[in-house]
Amino acid sequence: MLTQSQPNWIRGSTRSGKTTRLVNQFCHWVEVRSQQNRLSPSTQGRRRRRDSERSILVFAANDDNRSELADRLAAATDGRYPIQSKTPLGFFQDEIILFWPLLIGRLNLRAQFPVRLRPETEQELATRLWRSELDKGSLQMLGVSEYRVVRRILDLLQLAAISGTPLEDIPAILEQGILLPLTQREEDGESVEDSAINWTDVGNLLLGWRGWCLERGLLTYGIICELYWRYLLPDETYQQHLIRRYQGVLADDVDDYPAIAGDLFNFLLDNGAVGAFTYNPDGAVRLGLNADPNYLARLASRCRVEILSDRAQNNLGAVYGEPIVETVRDPMYMLSLPESVQLIQTMSRAQLLRQTGEAIAEAVQSGQVQPSDVAVIAPGLDAIARYTLVEILTSKGIPVESLNDQRPLISSPTIRALLTLLALIYPGLGRLVNRDAVAEMLVVLSPTRDWGLLTLDWGVGEEFAPSPISNHQSPAIDPVRAGLLADYCYSPDPEQPRLLPVTNFPRWDRLGHSACKAYEQILGWIEQQQSQQQQRLIPNYVALLDRAIQEFLWKGSNLPYDQLAALRELMETAQHYWEVEGRLRQKSGGGDSDRDTIERFICLLRRGTVTANPYPVRRLGLSSRAVTLATIFQYRASRRFHRWQFWLDAGSPLWSKGGAATLFGAPLFLKDWSGEPIREQDTQVADEQRLRRILLDLLGRVGERVYLCHSELATNGQEQSGPLLPLVNASVPVNPDAMS
Repeated sequence: MLTQSQPNWIRGSTRSGKTTRLVNQFCHWVEVRSQQNRLSPSTQGRRRRRDSERSILVFAANDDNRSELADRLAAATDGRYPIQSKTPLGFFQDEIILFWPLLIGRLNLRAQFPVRLRPETEQELATRLWRSELDKGSLQMLGVSEYRVVRRILDLLQLAAISGTPLEDIPAILEQGILLPLTQREEDGESVEDSAINWTDVGNLLLGWRGWCLERGLLTYGIICELYWRYLLPDETYQQHLIRRYQGVLADDVDDYPAIAGDLFNFLLDNGAVGAFTYNPDGAVRLGLNADPNYLARLASRCRVEILSDRAQNNLGAVYGEPIVETVRDPMYMLSLPESVQLIQTMSRAQLLRQTGEAIAEAVQSGQVQPSDVAVIAPGLDAIARYTLVEILTSKGIPVESLNDQRPLISSPTIRALLTLLALIYPGLGRLVNRDAVAEMLVVLSPTRDWGLLTLDWGVGEEFAPSPISNHQSPAIDPVRAGLLADYCYSPDPEQPRLLPVTNFPRWDRLGHSACKAYEQILGWIEQQQSQQQQRLIPNYVALLDRAIQEFLWKGSNLPYDQLAALRELMETAQHYWEVEGRLRQKSGGGDSDRDTIERFICLLRRGTVTANPYPVRRLGLSSRAVTLATIFQYRASRRFHRWQFWLDAGSPLWSKGGAATLFGAPLFLKDWSGEPIREQDTQVADEQRLRRILLDLLGRVGERVYLCHSELATNGQEQSGPLLPLVNASVPVNPDAMS
């Protein structure tokens, strides 16, 4: 058993060596254990048997960091000591599932294995359950769409759960902390005014939603966290298992952890576990989502505090971090920026995107930097900016990696084609099909295809899509022929739309042999599947999608990564949706038909839902040789380091805004909330603190240069008025073609 008089609290700024110190602490524990094992044989045997059942619980803020930390720990100790590597939310989920029988007895739940709802399914089911209230307008907020209203209410459940707040207290907290009418920033940075809403009704909806889910064995992240802190962690039986399983805890970047993680750490430390924690005062990346850094910082009072004051000297933050932050606050503090901070300035944003892309390409082609040395960071990356930069760089042979590119699944033409195929095979879905969709399906499902064009749809250049098929080849059915076939050979029908023989087109002989053959193959396959569906030989639409992928897309070839990821994302979403619908049918004793289920699934994706990423989500080897393209939140969460950073849209007001990284009502669920209403001055102070953390963190992750990329006019034609304008005004514009 490991013994330590006091846990370690390792505090330091960005890249000050906190994680390395954490790994060293783990190695020290392993060495102590080795020394303890050098006892008498009988004592050694008993101790080994006891310790073999107890491991070290290792936490990281997100899954990528978790994998990297686990690899470092295993490499440092040659895998000689057992560890359990988790993220906080992942740990809570695993514990709830593992001890589900315990919760069944305590909460008197139905004995059934739990099913975790993915966010997109959670949103749809809640909308269906609350349909009557939404239609009555009792939940309406001025300037907020129905989708966002439902999302806000569900987020309140998660915020309460991760903060250890009883669900019943949500109405009182909202009434006390939110002034009506309320001005609330949306993700795009604009302000909207919410109409008065009855928070008691919101609380009742959440209580009903929780009960509805538990009755059916459905778990969301919010419900999982509430079950853990409210029922599982206080349970004496579970506590004994927890003590017996873990003899120590290591947690990296606890400034990004929820409050209930602090309660778990306190319990383990109270019961003799050793501990080591790292904390970054310039971090708090997830503050506003699910983190409570100030509450986690209270752990320091029971730890031996070690402050890593020496910043790594290979980053700009060590020298210029504080002066640059002070310049943003007081423009007269520094009238001119150092040469390490340079400016690319244009009149319009279109020119800015072009010059930024060309500047990066010039620097890479001249050998000044490698693609892996460059990161483009923006407060918000719209589709135009992302596409423009990817197109410019990939056209010059420079690979690009978009961090966690959250794009709707329906944006892929391959996915749209497969959904059209579903609507043609299953009866009663004719209203979901039109001629344009049929034409696109014919092009995509043609046997000979242009892999380069398809991969560009998902933001990857042709160099990342090696294929035996030449990029100069075209589909057997090109868009022109597909349009003609859709006009003459598609018979729309609300119940059973169908494709007609190619001879229905009067001049079918002008289509060419390849197009006619490809069309007949698609038609024959559809008719075969329709016949099997009528004979109930197809288990479900998930199996049909798999057959279509095998028939038209796979064929034993190596698909490009991004197309493969899209297909896996579709299959995982379809499988999950079918599993949830099956659980709902068990409860209702019949439920909806396959037709209704498929129709809702297609409509769910066509609404532009961003589905969960498939697992694994990382492309092997790409990050080591590609330009990184990310938002501020994505880049900070990934904890990467680059020689050069390009800060896109430096004049944007979004630099100090939380945007999508701030949930509605999040400040009210922090442990140190004063209980006073959130006013405009409070929001302004929070924005200033967030901007300071962003600047210090980003500067700590760049080695040589920062390029401020600024256009005088925003996309809407108005002048930029962001908080970084003092830095822009203190910089001297440079010629991107002469970056040396």
